[in-house]
Amino acid sequence: MVAFRFYFDFGSPNAYLAHKVLPDIEARTGVQAVYVPVLLGGIFKLTGNQSPVMAFAGIKNKWAYEQLEFERFRLRHNLLNFRYNPHFPVNTLAIMRAAHAASGLGVLTPYVNAMFEAMWERELNMADPAVIHDVLDKAGLPAADLMAGAQSDPVKASLLKATEQAVEGGVFGSPSFHVGNELYFGKDRLDLVEAEILAQKAKS
Repeated sequence: MVAFRFYFDFGSPNAYLAHKVLPDIEARTGVQAVYVPVLLGGIFKLTGNQSPVMAFAGIKNKWAYEQLEFERFRLRHNLLNFRYNPHFPVNTLAIMRAAHAASGLGVLTPYVNAMFEAMWERELNMADPAVIHDVLDKAGLPAADLMAGAQSDPVKASLLKATEQAVEGGVFGSPSFHVGNELYFGKDRLDLVEAEILAQKAKS
């Protein structure tokens, strides 16, 4: 069995795009991605990295080109529901913790779908507890349990551990992927990710 892990933070628009493309890769390869919620701010702190907006701010033409490539990817994959979130950058600590609570309750998949949609299609402020509760409730998820779980020490520790382990495995940003022990960063490497999955699958 090929181990395929997807490290993500809801605050990353590139992670949203990767999330939307992954089902096609899973269908073609027959290998399901294991979603690993991590805190991007924590990764940045542990690695000394920073967001592209900050990293490219002083480089003439660089950020404009990054946006161009973003649009090319979005249109190539027909991801027409994407909207830039006016609240960006959003503090995602609460919803990333709640992702670990969702995993514990066995509802990570619908939780992930609801959060990515709220953040990058509905343009909602996902740092606002009232908004988070409303999104969860309307998605048919146990809002009270998830929000309470996000404040529990075991869940906080789980997010911290996942973030630290991701960095130990070479991760420095989101989206990142491990295929076995092979690390890939960025939505633009998904073709290489798929090729590696198939190569490892052929050997297994």
